[in-house]
Amino acid sequence: MNKPKKVQESITIFGAGLVGSLLSIFLARKGYSVKIYERRADPRKQKMQGNRSINLALSKRGWRALQEVDIADLVKPIAVPMKGRMMHDTKGNLTFQSYGTENQAIYSVSRAELNKIMITEADRLPNTKFYFEHDCKAVNLWDFSYQIEHQNQVFSENSDIILGADGAFSAVRNAIQRTDRFNYSQFYLEHGYKELTMPPKTDGAFKMSPDALHIWPRRKFMLIALPNPDHTFTVTLFLPFEGEISFESLQTKKAVKTFFETYFADAVELLGNPVEQFFANPTGSMVTVRCSPWTFQNRVGLVGDAAHAIVPFYGQGMNAGFEDCRVLNDILTEYNGDWTEIMPKYQRSRTENANAISELALTNFIEMRDKVADEKFLLRKKIEAHLHQLFPEKWIPLYSMVTFSHIPYAEALQKGKRQEQIMNQVLAMSNIEQTWKTLDFQEIVNRL
Repeated sequence: MNKPKKVQESITIFGAGLVGSLLSIFLARKGYSVKIYERRADPRKQKMQGNRSINLALSKRGWRALQEVDIADLVKPIAVPMKGRMMHDTKGNLTFQSYGTENQAIYSVSRAELNKIMITEADRLPNTKFYFEHDCKAVNLWDFSYQIEHQNQVFSENSDIILGADGAFSAVRNAIQRTDRFNYSQFYLEHGYKELTMPPKTDGAFKMSPDALHIWPRRKFMLIALPNPDHTFTVTLFLPFEGEISFESLQTKKAVKTFFETYFADAVELLGNPVEQFFANPTGSMVTVRCSPWTFQNRVGLVGDAAHAIVPFYGQGMNAGFEDCRVLNDILTEYNGDWTEIMPKYQRSRTENANAISELALTNFIEMRDKVADEKFLLRKKIEAHLHQLFPEKWIPLYSMVTFSHIPYAEALQKGKRQEQIMNQVLAMSNIEQTWKTLDFQEIVNRL
């Protein structure tokens, strides 16, 4: 039997966002003394900056982590279920595409409201302490100290364990980047995003069906809308920064008005004032970050976006970060708090999966923007759904593996690629549009 390890006296987490606040709950319940430093103000005391963060989609991986710290029931009231995609073509015609089976859904949640719930619950624990408006200026990896700036004063402290949950531009990762043989890459999409808001009807009801994620796919750009509990929709325009149709080309009210009326005519009336919102709200960029190793000397580690920032098109950024926290917690239990065992296993178990969901998110952007309105793509989805219905254990659509299961992302990616090869062969068959129902589906599944 393993001898129980002494619990480290202190853990410092940088970042009180979604991942940092959840991680603090897991660690505090393990008996650690946890400090959480956040450069922003306490979101519970002032309105969080709006119009700069895409609404989040909470799926099975994220719910599992919330359930394990007993806060899922607190989140449910702010989560709106979306059972599929509602496609809007240029003429205003609607087509619904189910995400999974009848009872499967992803859930639209407000980042700000979710963060407030999680910070409040973490703050209730006696061994957590939040420090807002405290900016990490430097981390010294050689003596495990760090410098914090607060109200123009800089002070230093030490910690037994330092964990960076401080986002895509992590101060903790910045320190590790200076060490030998550290691999790092970042890649920006040529597209940016701008967030708009669709108000409810005058009687307070939703203007569109609330049980779907609405998409206006237009090949090189798109509009999406996610429902909120207050019957508004958070609407996000994804558009190239430069080019013939781009943020760069939309510099006047007339140009923006023409753009919306041409490509999103049915959304114009629903939004009410898209031109005014377009110029009032900032334009955001989207970055993919990959790095390795995630840990240093078994006492410093990275979690969430600090280790693996991804673009939002699979709705898995938050879910992947929450899964980091849950997996780390499981490894803590397995090794009785022995960080010399915990850090290496955490890194091994998560890096490959983080790279996989990063690849999947980039690929899904093309699917959402270009393919969801394509007849061949829709036929592929129809055949895959039929295969899953006939052989639920053998053929699981890639989206379902990622969103409605706990299959590791890397495993889902590899299975998905094999299924795609098979489906390409099926779709290449003569008159497949008319004959697909007569296929030998057992033979198709046997190819896996």
